[in-house]
Amino acid sequence: MQKQHDTPPNAYNLALMSFLIRPATEHDLPAIQNIYNAEVLHGMATWNEHAYDLAHFQKQLLHFQQNQFPFCVVEDQETQAIAGFADYATFRNFSGYRYTVEHSIYISPNYARQGLGQQLLAYLIEQAKMQHMHVMVAGIDHANLASIALHEKFGFVQTGYMPQVGQKFGQWRDLVLMQLLLNQ
Repeated sequence: MQKQHDTPPNAYNLALMSFLIRPATEHDLPAIQNIYNAEVLHGMATWNEHAYDLAHFQKQLLHFQQNQFPFCVVEDQETQAIAGFADYATFRNFSGYRYTVEHSIYISPNYARQGLGQQLLAYLIEQAKMQHMHVMVAGIDHANLASIALHEKFGFVQTGYMPQVGQKFGQWRDLVLMQLLLNQ
């Protein structure tokens, strides 16, 4: 990933691709809602079983902005379509966890397998290091082998396996916990 001088601050042009990673705006929220809710209805990246309305994502955007957490999109520069989004926030709501964040990455099925998840993860890791975070946590469905492999590629290690802690589409799901120490 390389910074491009003619892009807005905090925006990254993906090398050799026509995609841009930049902070999410209010204008992006309908696309974010569509990507997320498609995963709710058809996928396993979230175990949420209920689609969210636009007001939920408006509150999320405000929360991330107020807490100075990244909430970014990857935009197709040719079509201006939002290809995916990513964020992180505090792992748990106790002060002792203030240097540990958990992240989420969602890619539109139309843009799957193009390396965008990898670029978003690299961006989030960079942001976490700049914010002096210590640990980044990933909670991944045990069957999402591509996500597990991606995280391993970036140095994440499995630190937990929690059988049958969630349910989706009437099936019990196992959770893989992975983490990356950021300042080693």
